[in-house]
Amino acid sequence: MKPWWNSFKIAFSMYSKVPMPKSEWTKENMRYIMCLFPLIGVIIGAVTWLWGYWGLQITQSHLFYSVVLVLIPVVITGGIHLDGLLDTSDALHSYQPRERKLEILKDSHAGAFAIITAAVYFLFYLGIYSEMTLKALPVVSIGFVLSRAMGGFSIAAFPMAKNTGLAATFSDGAQKTYVKIFSMVYVVICAVLMLVYEPVIGGCVLAAAALEYLYYYKMSQKEFGGITGDLAGFHMQLCELVIAFGAVIGEKLCSWL
Repeated sequence: MKPWWNSFKIAFSMYSKVPMPKSEWTKENMRYIMCLFPLIGVIIGAVTWLWGYWGLQITQSHLFYSVVLVLIPVVITGGIHLDGLLDTSDALHSYQPRERKLEILKDSHAGAFAIITAAVYFLFYLGIYSEMTLKALPVVSIGFVLSRAMGGFSIAAFPMAKNTGLAATFSDGAQKTYVKIFSMVYVVICAVLMLVYEPVIGGCVLAAAALEYLYYYKMSQKEFGGITGDLAGFHMQLCELVIAFGAVIGEKLCSWL
C-alpha cells in the first residue's frame, strides 16, 4: 500500500496545488501516478458543483459567478495543463517540421499564438458557462474526472513522440497495464453517472469528448509523431472545454424535446 500512497501524494503535488506531505520522487513511488491522477478531477468537480450550487446565492453577479467557474480548475491545478495547451498552440501554428515543433513545445517562452489561444479559450469558456444552468453542472463536474482518465489512458496507450520527459517516464514499464485498466474503469463510471443523471446531456457530453479524443490522437500522430506531456495537457484543457460546450448543447436539446 505504501507505493500507492506515495504515488497519490506525488500525483497531487505534481498536478495540483492541494497541499500534500512530502514524498521521495523515486521510480517506485511514481509508478501509480497515472492511476490516481483522475482523482484530482474529483476535487475540481466537487468545488465546481459547490460553487455552482451556492455561488449565485453568495453573489448577485452572474458574470462573476461564471468567471469563478472558469477559474476553479486553474486555481486547483496551478495551470499546469494550460501550459500544455499554450505550448501546443505555438507549436501547431509555427508550421515548422516535426523536430522544430517538438523544440517549441519545450520552449518556456510564450509566443503570439499562445497568447491568442489563451484569450480565445477563456472567452469561449466564459461564454459557455454564462449559458449553462444548474441542470448541466453535475455532468460538467464529472467531466473533470473523465478528461483526466482519458489523458491517463493516452499516456499508457498512445505512441510517445520522444523517449524523454514526464509523459515518457510514466508510460514506461509494466505499470501501463494498471493505468489502462484504472483509466477505463474511471471512464465507464463517469459515462454511467452522466447518462443516469441526464441521458441527453450526458450523451452530448460523451459524444463531444469522444470527438475531441479522436482529434487529439490524430493530431498528435500527424504533427508530432506521438504524444508528450504538453500534448496531454492540451487534450485535458480542450476536452474540458468541449465537455462544457456539449453540456450546453444537451441543455438546449432537452428544452426542445
